[in-house]
Amino acid sequence: MDKIINTSGKRKTAVARATLRTGKGRIRINTVPLEIYSTELVRMKISEPLMLLPGALEDVDVSIDVRGGGVMGQAEAIRTALGRGILAWHNDPKIKEMYLGYDRTLLVNDSRQKEKKKPHGRGARKKFQKSYR
Repeated sequence: MDKIINTSGKRKTAVARATLRTGKGRIRINTVPLEIYSTELVRMKISEPLMLLPGALEDVDVSIDVRGGGVMGQAEAIRTALGRGILAWHNDPKIKEMYLGYDRTLLVNDSRQKEKKKPHGRGARKKFQKSYR
């Protein structure tokens, strides 16, 4: 029986869904291998949970589908999904402890959302100018 784990991560409006299954250690994001995905900064951000735990996914194939948001929002959503996936795959409390000690967002979604636009202005805080003359 093949072991399959599904996890997700969110940041702003970006949503990443990760599927982990037994394989050869490949990581694909929207069918693109991690090694050639986006810029180096984004790749480094995504591979943080892997760097903290070298060899964690040697026999695991990870397929990540990410939608919405911008480049860094997607990267942080992927990072959360990957961190949660590694934790669920190994089921080791030491990994959870290490991830939370390093950076809480590896396992917990960022709860901040866009503030709602209000009347009498262009956005949430900005107001239209008035001159009285």
